[in-house]
Amino acid sequence: MAPSIRRAVRLAPPPRTRPGVAQFTLFGAGDFACNLYWQSVTLYLLFFYTDVLLLPTALAGTLYMAGALWDGIADLLVGIAAQRRPSHYRHFIAIGAIPLGGAFILLYSTPPLAGVGLALAIGTTQILFRTLYALVNVPYAAWSARFSPDSRDRTTLAGVRMLFGTAAALVVTMGTPWIAARLSGVPTSASGYVGAAAVYAMVGTALLLALAFGARGARAEDTALAAVPMLLCLRLLFGNRAFVTLNLAAMAAGLAAALLTQSVLYYFKHVVGTPTQGPQALALMAVAGTIAVPLWMLATRWLGLRAVWLMAAAAALVCLGLFAVANPRNGGEAEILLLLAMLQGSFTGFNLVFWAMLPNTVEYGEVRHGTRVEALAFGVAALLQKIGLAAAAGVLGLFYHHIGYAAGTPQPPAALAGIRNLMLYACSAGVAMSALVMLFNPLKRGVHAALVQELGMTAPRAD
Repeated sequence: MAPSIRRAVRLAPPPRTRPGVAQFTLFGAGDFACNLYWQSVTLYLLFFYTDVLLLPTALAGTLYMAGALWDGIADLLVGIAAQRRPSHYRHFIAIGAIPLGGAFILLYSTPPLAGVGLALAIGTTQILFRTLYALVNVPYAAWSARFSPDSRDRTTLAGVRMLFGTAAALVVTMGTPWIAARLSGVPTSASGYVGAAAVYAMVGTALLLALAFGARGARAEDTALAAVPMLLCLRLLFGNRAFVTLNLAAMAAGLAAALLTQSVLYYFKHVVGTPTQGPQALALMAVAGTIAVPLWMLATRWLGLRAVWLMAAAAALVCLGLFAVANPRNGGEAEILLLLAMLQGSFTGFNLVFWAMLPNTVEYGEVRHGTRVEALAFGVAALLQKIGLAAAAGVLGLFYHHIGYAAGTPQPPAALAGIRNLMLYACSAGVAMSALVMLFNPLKRGVHAALVQELGMTAPRAD
């Protein structure tokens, strides 16, 4: 691209001042709010459809998959809008915070309908919730590229966000059945789920508003960003090898993680025969993820981001190999719980690297193509993530239908074997694919520091 075009569209360098502890904490708290919603939808919504509303598994999986696909489209649309107004990320969050909380409560409300009417109502509430979630989450994620140009600050921020996110996962996994039991006497009642959703909505709304009005923003010069055609931005984005390989690897790893976590409740209820251990296992996995975050952060300081991804993949494959030979019905419940916790620790490594490396792909593309594609990069990344999650929900629902799973009845031997095999073999394939794709990512250790130096954003530092 001609140098004159580069000067017209390049953003002014982000601020050189280093963020303080208060800003790391405030920004990370936004992830706690988002994950109150997201972890609930990921861990409980499909189970709510099949085992509380008693929807057929194929229908429940299809509705969830359709919602996740719309979620990705909404992410893309919000990314396009935010790309044109990069200094107004906080405005998106402030506008969407309160409606998002209300839509989340509706997500777990049980309409007095049946058949097609019930399916349409569920689909409508999913579209509403996921649209508002995109309105808040995509600008929040894109804001991380303005938080600091330094890769080590970005890795620290990703770690802080993940600590808050895994804390939210722990709250959701332990709090949902606890709140439901105290509101209705039954931990899996419809009224209990909506009560838990109301509690999470109140907390999440308050934290998002605090973020919108309290976090540091982009510089005033960024309002002068020249308009760039969206088709050009998309073409440059998909010509960005760092961005493409990172997102393909994340889709594969995300598919594996989603199939694992969404199967946990079914696995303990039907394969192990101890339904109360399902929420306990999810809570333990959340604790393991929290513990793993600072360990992976230290590893990135020594090895770099790409190497940590490959290390996390190797650890996950080892755990899955041990899971293949474990037998929960011969006193191996503790071994299964430990392996699931270790798997979650491995998946935490993928998440940390993804969120630390995604802002770095923005500078990689800027140096290679002369145009900074920032908010749109986060919107497209979210779209690709949601496609992976939609695929996981669709695969799970259709596969369970294929093996003869039926809620509320004893499962046939083929269904029991199928639940376990899906967790084992599909997850292994996803993890292995993510590692293979990451080998082609160009952001090796030290590369981003050189990019930042070339752009004149800050002094170079090891990433």
